[in-house]
Amino acid sequence: MKIAFRPKLLDCLPGYTRAQFAKDFAAGITVGVLALPLAMAFAIASGASPTAGIWTAIVAGLITSALGGSRVQIGGPTGAFIPIVYGIVAAHGFGNLLGATMLAGLMLLAMGIARMGQLIRFIPVTVVIGFTNGIAVVIFMAQIKDFFGLRIDNLPAEFFARIKTLAAHAHTVDLPTLGLAVTCFIFLLSYNQLAQRIALMRRAPGPLAVLVIGTLAAWAFDLPVETIGSRFNGIPQELPAFGLPSLSIHDFGKLISPAITIALLGAIESLLSARVADSQIDDRHDPNQELIAQGLANMAAPLFGGFAATGAIARTTTNVRTGGRTPIAGILHALVLLAIVLVAAPLASYVPLAALSAIVMVVAINMGEWHEFRELKRYSYNYRIILLATFFVTVLFDLTIAVELGMVLASLFFIYRMSELTRIERLPLDEEAQEPRFLYPDGTMRVAAWQLFGSLFFGAVNKLEELLDPRIGHPEVVILDMTRLIQLDTTGLEGLESLRDKLQKRGCTLIVCGMNSQPGSLLFRSGFIDHLGDENVCSDLSSALERAYILLPNLICDDEYC
Repeated sequence: MKIAFRPKLLDCLPGYTRAQFAKDFAAGITVGVLALPLAMAFAIASGASPTAGIWTAIVAGLITSALGGSRVQIGGPTGAFIPIVYGIVAAHGFGNLLGATMLAGLMLLAMGIARMGQLIRFIPVTVVIGFTNGIAVVIFMAQIKDFFGLRIDNLPAEFFARIKTLAAHAHTVDLPTLGLAVTCFIFLLSYNQLAQRIALMRRAPGPLAVLVIGTLAAWAFDLPVETIGSRFNGIPQELPAFGLPSLSIHDFGKLISPAITIALLGAIESLLSARVADSQIDDRHDPNQELIAQGLANMAAPLFGGFAATGAIARTTTNVRTGGRTPIAGILHALVLLAIVLVAAPLASYVPLAALSAIVMVVAINMGEWHEFRELKRYSYNYRIILLATFFVTVLFDLTIAVELGMVLASLFFIYRMSELTRIERLPLDEEAQEPRFLYPDGTMRVAAWQLFGSLFFGAVNKLEELLDPRIGHPEVVILDMTRLIQLDTTGLEGLESLRDKLQKRGCTLIVCGMNSQPGSLLFRSGFIDHLGDENVCSDLSSALERAYILLPNLICDDEYC
């Protein structure tokens, strides 16, 4: 199998101009500054250190842009990974998270090489909306501890245990922390409206403004709130140690399921982000190349202490809106983050965790497609069941189970719908009914003609049993008109073979006519036609009736037909 490896960067370099570099440079700086608070906030919410989040954004962001299949995709840690990463850290520890991330990267790389990028699009929108909204709720709930300043050492990852723990410690609310968090939360929610009135605010991303203002407020008023410095001892102003995570065979077995979850979500979110970006810049990404880049990014980030990363819709959209049109902007965003770490890392020690929790809560609110719940009444029961089941299972149990359940439900409902669209209808033979050779003495027909509609597959093959119903009489010739049969699978083929054999035992001949390309190809390749006989395969219904006339012996002897 030939492996196509061509990053979008190679397509953008020919004809690259200074004017475009200026736009990419401005976009890179803007997105880099925006990525700083998000990377720290997502890492802390995931149970990791802010340093891990920043280096995830640097390493994964650099590789995603340099080797990806989109012109404007920005890679890094995202809110969607928070419940997954938090659960892995709580159950297996941060060291095993690095191993799971590398294993997920290997899976993503294999998916890209196997050209499976298009398959991700087969996931129904109901499943995507369900787990996206579910993840948003999980993220929001995970921030309650830092938002209210609750004195909880370890917040459980499991939903019901988390609710119980939060309720048990509700009396430990820290008022200075809550006051700062609420102020940052309201300010960030109203930032866009304020930016329309204040020109200076239009130049700074909302999360960065909240980070700076929240930090200055905590410092100026000497608020007794927890900071990055008090919890994590700040951010090292140096390059991280390079090395492979230590894994045993026992650990490897436990990490396969979490790795599959990371790979699945990473693939879905990165390709969704790329599709959104395509519509904004009138371009088309390469989904397989994007998966290859995401795989390499997730394999490389843990070598520097980073964790799971994917395409980030918010940062990608910001990149597009600020003029970024080539992967150079994404590369510059990673270099900007690197420069901030090497120059201004000590200042991060003063950042209050309340401000970061407010940022993550707003991200959770914005990532959810809440209007879909209001519009559920417009859609079918199948749509509602799939979306709501995926949503509640994501919130209450696990994303992987939710996606699996959503796909199973979607598949079952699709099979049911397709089986309903498949019909077998008896054709009236009004003119032929006047033909004496086609009639028994009691006036019933010796010939029965049926037409198949739709797809004869495993979910609809039982409808062939209608042709064997004793109530329709005992015809000596049965004609199947396949003019409107567009698809036939092996189960449908087996059903036709069973029908042919049962009719043959009754002394009845089966004739097929009007076969389309796919059903006809399968019937010929399987040997069905050989057993049926070429003479019993006709081009249309008229030819089939002529063949039936030849097959039927005379029952009524008169001057015209003897």
